[in-house]
Amino acid sequence: MHVPDGFINTPVSVAAGVAAAAAVAVSLRGARRELDERTAPLAGLVAAFIFAVQMLNFPVAAGTSGHLLGGALAAILVGPYTGVLCVSVVLLMQGILFADGGLTALGVNVLNMAVVTVVVAYAVFRGLLRLLPAGRRSVTVAAFAGALLSVPAAAAAFTALYALGGTTDVSIGKVVTAMVGVHVLIGIGEAAITAATVGAVIAVRPDLVHGARRLAAPLKLRVGGELVDAPAPVAAPVPAAARSTRKVWLTGLVTALVLAGFVSFYASASPDGLEKVAADKGIDAKAEEHAAADSPLADYGVKDVADARLSGGLAGVIGVGATVAVGTGVFWAVRRRRAQDLTAASTAAPSAG
Repeated sequence: MHVPDGFINTPVSVAAGVAAAAAVAVSLRGARRELDERTAPLAGLVAAFIFAVQMLNFPVAAGTSGHLLGGALAAILVGPYTGVLCVSVVLLMQGILFADGGLTALGVNVLNMAVVTVVVAYAVFRGLLRLLPAGRRSVTVAAFAGALLSVPAAAAAFTALYALGGTTDVSIGKVVTAMVGVHVLIGIGEAAITAATVGAVIAVRPDLVHGARRLAAPLKLRVGGELVDAPAPVAAPVPAAARSTRKVWLTGLVTALVLAGFVSFYASASPDGLEKVAADKGIDAKAEEHAAADSPLADYGVKDVADARLSGGLAGVIGVGATVAVGTGVFWAVRRRRAQDLTAASTAAPSAG
């Protein structure tokens, strides 16, 4: 659902950019509370994983494909504020390096694919967890539902922006019907990928899943015929191997590299949901050439590498590496700022007393 340049007029694109910048600023502050020394590098990995899986377009209807948006997955794994930043990093890398998603439309894309997907998915996820019995299965079910609904919500958000600033005269009723309809199908794929990934991480390291951290119900004891909370057990020392995230990080990175460098060659070549609707309804009549169209990695291929499989694989590997490097740098910086804030607060406390 990467919106190219020329779909939305300048005033609405600028307004969307301002709103997206505000959302990112709020997320930078909120992510300080979500990130610690373990999750900061994992957040960079989540961004790289989303980048890799977005290269894997899957067929959803005749002549139409879809791909992961990633907002739900990121929010559940590393938290909603950090999730917005993860997807924003992916969109920035895709726009600058791969000419995917217009640079003037970056604000539109961040709003649709990062902010709307995270807000909708995480709200549905948390709401369902309050209704479902506590347990890992409930986390997976809630993740599936949140991801499913987040995709048509993003499609509806694009339609709203197009209604405000579309550059072609197209019936908005037809656009919203087509966009939401095809993205409901794409949402099923998004939900399956999100639930499978969240379930896999929970099975190995549930402590690393942000959305599963508050599921532990207190142990109940029957005393005098009544159920009461059992005393909290004394925490046993956690082995260093259990605290370390190195194994998870390496496994995730290798998986992302394999998906982007090899599996992506077999992805569907059909246009994605937005591209298909834009072509069918005439939305793309005033589409503009991407400012980075001459990039050596434009269209997910390495310039001057003739072999399509090798070209696409190299581009995918470079993209994963660049995204994990930039993402990890951003999240370590956010984490360091939090540490500085805590240090400042602790040193100021005695003088305040």
